[in-house]
Order: sequence, then C-alpha cells, then structure tokens
Amino acid sequence: MAEGVSCPQGCTCEYLAVNCTGKRLAEFPATIPLDTRQLILAQNQLSYLPSVELNFLSDLIYLDCSGNALGQDLDFTFVSIIKLVYLDLSFNNLTLITFGTFSQLGSLVVLKLSDNPGLVEIEKDSFANNTWLRHLDVSRCSLTFIDAITLRDLPNLRSLGLSGNPWFCNCSFMELCSLIKESGITIPVETCCPSCVSSADSDNVTCYSPAFVHDLKMLEEAQEQLNYKCFIHFDDQDYLFLGLVGFCIFSAGTVFAWLLGICAVVYEFLTATGDDEDEEDWDE
Repeated sequence: MAEGVSCPQGCTCEYLAVNCTGKRLAEFPATIPLDTRQLILAQNQLSYLPSVELNFLSDLIYLDCSGNALGQDLDFTFVSIIKLVYLDLSFNNLTLITFGTFSQLGSLVVLKLSDNPGLVEIEKDSFANNTWLRHLDVSRCSLTFIDAITLRDLPNLRSLGLSGNPWFCNCSFMELCSLIKESGITIPVETCCPSCVSSADSDNVTCYSPAFVHDLKMLEEAQEQLNYKCFIHFDDQDYLFLGLVGFCIFSAGTVFAWLLGICAVVYEFLTATGDDEDEEDWDE
C-alpha cells in the first residue's frame, strides 16, 4: 500500500490488507486503498455490497464478509474482481445462488456459504465458471437437494461441507452420492469453533426425509436403503399393480382363446355344411 493512502475509519490497514472486523459497519467502508488484496469485513451489519465500489478493487484476492446481514440478490456483484481466490459469505442471510452470483470469479479456490439459514436453493449451473474451486462449504443451511451436475462442473473440488442441511434423499439423490464417492471428495466435520480441528468424516451428513431414511448417514446407510428401495424393493402397491396387469393379461388371453375356438368351430361347421350340399348336388 502506497504511503499517504488513507485507511477506512476504525479499520486496521497493513501492507495490501484492510481489516474492519467487528466495527459495526452498516455500509461498505469508504476510502479503501485501490491496491488492497485482502479485505476483511467480518462481524459487521452490512446488508448489501455495492458492486461499483467493490469492483474498484481489481487486485483483490481475499474477501471475508462473514457474519453480516447480506441477503439481497448478489448476481453480478463481483463482476470486476476476477482475481479473487478466497470468498467467505458464511453467517449471512443468503437465500438463492444462481449462475450470475459467481460467474465472473474464474479464479476462485475457496468459497464458504455455510450458516445461511435462508439458503434453500443452489441452481445446477451456479458454479459452471468456477472450475478451479477446491473447497466449497454449504453446511448448516436449508438445502434439500443439490444436482449432481453442480459438482460435475467442479473437476478440482476436494472438500465439500454438507452437514446440517435437511437433505431430501430420494432416488435421484443417489447420483450425487455416487459422484462424491467416485471423485474422492472429502466431507469434513464442520464446527462453529474456528480453533477446533476438522477431520474427514461424513457421519454428520444425514438425511432428513423421506421418513424411511430419516437421520441415516447420507453416503452410507441412506444409500443402501435407497438402492434397495429404488432398484430392488417393491411396495404393496407395486405388487397390486403387477397383479392387476397379470390378471388383465390372463383374462385377455382367455377371452381371445375362447373367441378363437368359437371361430374355429363355426368355420368347421360352415365348411362341413358346404361339402354336404356339394355332394347332394352331385348325386342329383
């Protein structure tokens, strides 16, 4: 940071870094040096990020906005900070992630979206341009489903936080589980304590619904149940349906055979009658 460049009031500025943690900021701070590479705005009261001011920081590679009140549409907010590698939006009020939210962040490696209780949907093409992403955390949100296509767009993904969501583990969820296992993605044990040590473990990633897989481990017990339910098991209704189909086929076959028999008898009778008449005519 060049000498004489002002620092936002109440914030701490060091070489290429600005730290405004816990300053109760309700608005994006002014006078941030344009050559800033690390900006920390954690634990404030920000409800929006002004794209114009933010995008003046074209050299920014680290942005921490955790612990705020961000909840409005973030589409194309990060248009010009294309060098960004680290983005933390955890502990906010996000509700929806679309393609436009992070489409310009082609260099992004770490993305934290955990602890957004209002986050209910991540559209399947949301990370199509974030192919360098290695760490994605969506723990403790309100997500019920993630399309497998979303992860297929992330060939370099190595860590995926999924715990604490009300996952709806239906048959279509099996593709996602298989992809996670085949690609070697690690499911970390996420904690709310920054000093706690995380270890690779998927025990805390459980299904919420349907009822037959409630509270089962998503990648182990639930997948076994889904495999049985979706590909092997037949419910009572399935057996009833198959029974009705079999009965209909049997009945149709019986009726057809009966009609065919009647036609054969009639044909034989008519043929015999015709022969008798021909013989009588010949005798005369």
